[in-house]
Parts: sequence; structure tokens; C-alpha cells
Amino acid sequence: MTKKQLALEVIKRLKEEYPDAGCTLDYDQAWKLLVSVRLAAQCTDARVNVVVEKLYEKFPDVEALAAASVDEIEEIVRPCGLGKSKARDISACMKILKEEYGGKVPEDFDALLKLPGVGRKSANLIMGDVFGQPAIVTDTHCIRLTNRIGLVDGIKEPKKVEMALWKIIPSEEGSDLCHRLVYHGRDVCTARTKPFCDKCCLNDICKKNGVE
Repeated sequence: MTKKQLALEVIKRLKEEYPDAGCTLDYDQAWKLLVSVRLAAQCTDARVNVVVEKLYEKFPDVEALAAASVDEIEEIVRPCGLGKSKARDISACMKILKEEYGGKVPEDFDALLKLPGVGRKSANLIMGDVFGQPAIVTDTHCIRLTNRIGLVDGIKEPKKVEMALWKIIPSEEGSDLCHRLVYHGRDVCTARTKPFCDKCCLNDICKKNGVE
């Protein structure tokens, strides 16, 4: 089985297993996803979803958050860890959205990358989830699972994993596949315990099980 064939089979099976998989960060506007994805670094999505409720209660839009001091933001987002740097990035980011983009999130990958605290993972998430553009989000689950399954070979650097996956995954499937890999990585192909290969829908095609 070629890597392309394997990718299509993985996509098919995970689609059946997790038909409704989507982003696990709560948001109803693009700028809120931008904030949440920054807070999610080294923090669980569940905790971020709780913390942002308080943040948006006090600062309900881009203008309000842009006008807030870094200290005010940090006080609220501290439970997510790395409070000072995250607050600084969020503040700077909202100011740029307000001053350069009329309060909107730019629908351009390179423009997103120029925003404070936004890397390729975050930019891809926003391009895929908000704007419906082709995207591959190489978070820890994606990197771990694609290596285990055999879609990539011993690559750990996020950008290199992303580039390798672009070659074998249909562009319209990338975003949804990455969401499904998150679900599968949390429930079955876990990181901190031994993966539950006995209940994995991919066990007969997975490289970890010696399948070539």
C-alpha cells in the first residue's frame, strides 16, 4: 500500500469513526478562535473554553480587547499558563486587527503568520475552520499519529510533517482529518498510556503493528 493509498484509507475509516469531529475550542467569531488558539499552547482546550468566557464577558469585542491593558488580560488568562506572554500577544494581535484590518481576521495565510503569537498550526486552523480553505494542523496528536500509522516516517518537526502530509492527503480532507486525529489521539492512540490498539479502527493497516 502506498502512502497515498494508506492516507485515503485512514481518512475513510476515521470519517466513519468520528463523523462529527470538529474544533474542540469554542468560538462564534474568527477573532475568538485567534485568542483561544493562542491560549491553548501548553493548555487543554477544555480549560481555555472556561477561561475565555470570563475574558469575553469583560472584553466582548476586538475593540474592547485591543483597549485592555496587558495586565488586565493576564489576570484573566493566567489559569492557561504562560499568562504574561499570552496576554502580550493577544493584546498586540487585537490592536493590529483593529488598526489594520477593521477588526476582522485576515483571510490570508501569510498575513495570519505575521500576527503576534500566530504560527503555522494556528494559521492553518483558522484558514480551515473559519474560512474553509485547505489546511493541515500539525498539533501533537497529528504528529504522533501520522508517525505511528506510517503516513510520515520519523518526522517530528511540525512544518516538515505538514509538508509531507500535503503530498498524500487531498486538500479538501486535511482540516477534517486533523480534527479526527485529535479525537482518535485522545481516546484511542494515546500519548501518556499505551495506545489501545485492540479497539483501534486502524489496527490492521497501522505501521506500529508491523503492517507495511
